[in-house]
This record gives sequence, C-alpha cells and structure tokens, in this order.
Amino acid sequence: MTHQPSTVAVRSIESRKTKGAGAPTGWRLLVRRIRRQPLTLIAVSWLLLVVLGAIFADVIAPYDPLQNDFRPDAVLTGPTAEHWLGTDENGRDVLSRIIYGARIALAVGFGSVVVAMLIGVPLGLLLGYRGGWWDRLGTRFVDIIDALPGMLVAFAIIAILGRGLTSIMLAIGLIFCMNFARMARAITLAEGQKPYIEAAKVSGLREVAILFRQILPNLAGPLIVQGAILTGTAIVIESALSFLGIGLESSVPSWGGLLGIAAAKQALQPFLAFPPGLVIILTVLSFNLLGDGISEALQGDKRTKVKLTQADRAQRSAAALSAAPADPDNILEIRDVTVEFQRQHEDPLPLVKDASLTVRRGEIVGLLGESGSGKSTLARAVLGLLPPGLTVASGAILLDGQDIAESPEKKLRVLRGSQLAAVFQDPMAALSPVHTIGKQLSEPLRAHFKLSRAEARKRAAELLDRVGVKNAADRLGDYPHQFSGGMAQRVAIAIALAANPQLVIADEATSALDVTTQAQVLDLLLDLRDEFGMAILLITHDLGVVAEACDRAAIMYKGEIVEVTRDAASLFDAPQDPYTVRLLAARERRPREANAAVSDEHIVTIDEEAAVK
Repeated sequence: MTHQPSTVAVRSIESRKTKGAGAPTGWRLLVRRIRRQPLTLIAVSWLLLVVLGAIFADVIAPYDPLQNDFRPDAVLTGPTAEHWLGTDENGRDVLSRIIYGARIALAVGFGSVVVAMLIGVPLGLLLGYRGGWWDRLGTRFVDIIDALPGMLVAFAIIAILGRGLTSIMLAIGLIFCMNFARMARAITLAEGQKPYIEAAKVSGLREVAILFRQILPNLAGPLIVQGAILTGTAIVIESALSFLGIGLESSVPSWGGLLGIAAAKQALQPFLAFPPGLVIILTVLSFNLLGDGISEALQGDKRTKVKLTQADRAQRSAAALSAAPADPDNILEIRDVTVEFQRQHEDPLPLVKDASLTVRRGEIVGLLGESGSGKSTLARAVLGLLPPGLTVASGAILLDGQDIAESPEKKLRVLRGSQLAAVFQDPMAALSPVHTIGKQLSEPLRAHFKLSRAEARKRAAELLDRVGVKNAADRLGDYPHQFSGGMAQRVAIAIALAANPQLVIADEATSALDVTTQAQVLDLLLDLRDEFGMAILLITHDLGVVAEACDRAAIMYKGEIVEVTRDAASLFDAPQDPYTVRLLAARERRPREANAAVSDEHIVTIDEEAAVK
C-alpha cells in the first residue's frame, strides 16, 4: 500500500521551497557578503581600473610607450600639460608606460600563480592522500625547496632561461608552488579521513577521480584567497627583479623598470619614483584586501559580540529589582530570559523566549527538549559563553542572588570555577590535547586558591581519585588521548569540581558514553552532589536519565520552557503540557507480534501532530 505525504508535510515542503527560492546561495551569497565590506569594494574598484587600463591601453594611453623624445626640454620632466606624470630619461611618457605596464603586472601576477597551482596543488593532493613514505619523503622535499631563498631561485631560473616574461612567470611560480603544496596537503589530510572519501573508495572510483573530483573542490575557497594574495606578491617580485635590471628588458614598459630608472635618476628628477611606486603599492594592497575580504565572506558574516546600551542595562536591572527578591534557597534563578541572534539588516531572531527556571541548592534539575529547542543556548547564557551575535536581550540570571546576565568578563572569571562550573558533552574536545591531565587540573586550583605547584598537584591527585580514576597520582602525567571516553569524562568532572562550585551545568555530559559508562557517571554525579552539596542543571535528551538522577524536570520547546514539573515522577505520571505528552509518546515503542508484517504507517512528527490537532 502506498501512502501519500500528509497535508502538513506537503505544506511544510512547499513553504521551505518558497522561502528558499529567493535566498542567495553560492557565488551570489559570496558577492552579497563582499558588497558589505567597504575596504574590499575599494580594492575591487582599483583592480578593475587596473584591468581596464591593461585591456584598453591602446585607446587610453596618450602616447606610444616606446616613443622616444631626446629633446633637452622633453627628458626627465616633471608633470606638465602634455605629460601629466612627466617623462623618463629617453623622453617617454610615464603615464603611458604605467598604463601599458599594467599588462605586464597582471600577466606576471596571474601567470605565476597559475604555474604555482599547476605544480603545487597536485603535489599536495598526492602527498596528503597517499601518506606514509610518500608523505614523509615528499614533505622533506617540499621543506628543502621552501628553505631556498626565493630571489636566489629566481636568479637561477632567469640565468638558465634568459630574461623574458615566461622566465619570470616560471621563476615566481616555483617560489610560490610550495605554499600551494602545503595548503593542499593539509586540507587533503583532513578530508581524506572523512566518510565520503571512504564511500568513494568503496564505490570503485580511481585515485585521480577521488583527488580531483572529490577533494579538489574543497580547496576552491583557500585557493582563491591564497591566489589573490600571492598575485600581489608576484607583482612585487617582478618589480624587484626589473628594478635590479635582471627582469624584463628596459624597453619593455613595466612598473619595476620605471622604478629602476627613477632610482638611477633620482638626483635629476625625484618625482619620477612616485607614480610607479604608488601604483605598485595600491595594486598589491588591493590584492591583499581582496584576499582578506574573500576569506571573511567564505567564513560567513563577521559578527562582533553585542553589547547592551546603558539604557538597556538600567531597564533590565529595574525589571529585576521590581520582581520578587531572590530566594536564598535558590542557587540559580532564570527570570524571563530572552536570547536574541542579531542579524544584519534584519530584525533580531529570538532563540530563547521568556525562559524562567529555578535550581535550588543541592538539587538536580533536568532540562529536556528536542535538538534545537534552545537548551544549550540557555546554558551558555548562564555561563556567559554566548557566541558573537547572540545576546541576552531581556530578563535576569541570578546566581546566588547576583544578576550575572551579560556581566563583564572580569566579573565572570571570578565566578566561574568557584561558584559556577560546567561539564560538556565531548570530554576529548573539552580537554586540551597538548597538556597533561595534571596540568589541566592544577591550573584552576592555583588560580582560585593560590596553591603552590606541589600543593596543586597533590590536590589534583585527590580529585582524580575521588572521581574514580585508578592510580591517580601516576596518571597526572598522562594526556587526554591516553584515557577512555568514560575516564576522560571523569577527568572533566574533576576539573569542574576543582574550586568547589555551587552549581554545575552538565550539558549532555553522558550522551557520548555507552550505557554502562553512562550509568557509572550518573552514579558519580549523584554521589558528588550528596558529598559537596552542589546543584546540577542536567541537560539531556534521555528520559531515563531524568527518571534516575533528577529531582525535577523542565521541558523546552522552540526556545520556551513550556513545563516545569514538581518532581521527576510527575513528568511521567501526570505531564501537563501537550508537548510533554507528545515527547513522552515519541519515546514509546509499540510491541509487534512475531509474525506481524512491518507497518508502513506514516510516522507523524511532533510539529505535524500539533498542526493536525
């Protein structure tokens, strides 16, 4: 039997299509972001002027760049009505030679970068993909070539092949190719371990197809950025070679050649150095700004941390004071907190809306909700770790009676560790891979208690022993990768407990662990709660964790706390909010008879069921 999609599902799909139809993607989105960067736009404008000058030099240039005029009054003149930028030692018009010189500059810049890419990118892809001895020997070769002075390589190439545009492009390309090889190798090493590459191998794709069709597209952004920056550098190198007299022939109009002539005739005409020097500086700077602008555009909109105005702070403080005074039994009170995402040229997007929650001293409160409901965002607002672009727009967060919402970093640094701590989902990501466990445990102890190195190390061993790490003193010198996932999470808990905090926020602290280890960590948290009297805000998806470990539960849906239960049992026995009912129902499993056919009944999501009802 074939089922048609539900009406709600069809409307949802059509809505998404309509909403996304006019949304800029790919190059359109990149261009839109670049248009918001004034410096990049100025750089692009100058580069367009240079490109147009190079293309239409025959039309724009007032004189033939090779036309000599040896009259005494036409040699090494400054700016005049006939020659706006003066003349050189042969009476040739400087403005015309600069305009024609743009052709040489762009040809050398783009040509040398293309040569470097053609040599370096395949080399880097091959070394990063094959690894092993290929990578070891190839990387040593790259190191040796990269260690040679760039100008020395250019001198050697020009000495072998002779002076000329092709020789200069090849010489500069060899200088740059190792930069592209390193970049391509690094990205290939990262991409080569991802599942889509393994899937391509299993599909029977050849190595060339994997390298150039699967991995190479991931280099598009970095190649554009690096190419834009190195194009400007190539222009500088060509100018330096021409300035030294080993680049292009003196008759060829180039910016570096003009600088060389200006240096030789500086005593007779000091102005001669300014036009080519200024053009080189502006062009190279524009390429660098273009590269930086593209890099920022590829990374997304650059956002700074939002700071509330004094009026906003005063208004929020007044609202907090006008409310009921802080309850001394509560270690944490979240009062009508709204967290907004500040968007450019659009209204702020609320991610958490009017959330209110209390956590009593020594209590474990579970915060439940589907992915994207705002649990971690609310937790980060309490910790003062909201990313750039997000801000607490309204409400108050009272920690032991103090409003810490949007507090300055200096104040939060005093509270973190001593009153407020956190345990995150992935212990391997939360622990520094380059420092020993002993060092990471000792640092908060020394920061908060001013202990000596020996005292901090002794206390660190006691903490490790308390959280169940065997041979704690001997393991202080180990690194995180030497611990299993469960043991690493115990270490993260020990770090959180180092300064005896009153409140610990555990953000999915057990979800990355297997069932057995998860139970052990939960038992550890319960024991530590009883021993230290700390409160725990436990963010989780697992209803079983709430039933086993929590005193109360709060349910979040679409950024709102829709229900706070009296105790953990009432969450299952008497849920009040319709969403809580559907959340519990989504967890249930319908038993099947042994020989029953698998039902193809349409699985209704929570949003669809709500819309139908």
